[in-house]
Amino acid sequence: MASKGNTSWIEGLASSLARIGLTGRRIVIGVPLIWLSLFFLLPFLIVLKISFATQILGIPPYTPLFDWSQGGWLPRLQLDFSNYAYLFEDKLYIVAYLNSVKIAFFATCICILIAYPVAYGVARVPESWRNPLLLLIVLPFWTSLLLRVYAWIGLLKNNGIINNFLVSIGLITDPLPMMNNAFSIYVGIVYSYLPFMLLPLYAALSRMDLTLLEAAADLGASRTRAFFSVTLPLSIPGVIAGGMLVFIPAIGEFVIPSLLGGPSTTMIGRVIWDEFFENQAWPVASAVAIALMLFLVVPIMIFQHYQARSEQP
Repeated sequence: MASKGNTSWIEGLASSLARIGLTGRRIVIGVPLIWLSLFFLLPFLIVLKISFATQILGIPPYTPLFDWSQGGWLPRLQLDFSNYAYLFEDKLYIVAYLNSVKIAFFATCICILIAYPVAYGVARVPESWRNPLLLLIVLPFWTSLLLRVYAWIGLLKNNGIINNFLVSIGLITDPLPMMNNAFSIYVGIVYSYLPFMLLPLYAALSRMDLTLLEAAADLGASRTRAFFSVTLPLSIPGVIAGGMLVFIPAIGEFVIPSLLGGPSTTMIGRVIWDEFFENQAWPVASAVAIALMLFLVVPIMIFQHYQARSEQP
């Protein structure tokens, strides 16, 4: 009796939702759309609004875009575009953008070179070994990123573990400069984002049909040629997915450059932080953030468009 009552209640709820046009497909699509609207679109619109304001001394430190006039809210017709023009006038922002792209690009390449053989090895071991190995890959995520970055400070500084060890064995006489430079930033980014590259690569390599390699061997292909002709092309989707998961957040990274980098390795995430919290220049900082997002979103959309066209028969 209870199961029949539950079934009738569920059917009644489904019919009620169908009357107002909420079918199962619309609910499934609507929930993530609501989530993205609340936690992505709405914050984006707030930042976009601030980017067209003018900096003032006050709380908040920018002019409102809407004025109370003639008994109603009327939008300000004069938007301040000087915040975006200022990005091209001050070389700091251009240098920070280019430096962020350079560091993110080479860090992504290093992650690919390290992650590919590891993911290939995990995908080829017996299945009983795969879960423990994958656990070791995701194990660093159980520790705070901030703690892991601070641990690298203890390893890389002049009187850190690595330099003390090299000096004690007589390999070097003076400490190696491994902190507050580009090297320390690369180490921090590669270490922190390497699992994001490993997991998509493992997913692509583990789904590959191994009979294709057997067919290549039957046709006389060596292991090296079979790898470059079969394995590598089939793993390209994993390389692209992992590359995006590393490259996109690495451009806007703030914690790693702040703790491990120096003044010569300014990245755009630190510039945004300084503009917001030190200079109180919220409109300029918002313009920098919007420009960074457009710089990332537009190429990704173009790439996805051409990729979708290439996959069409």
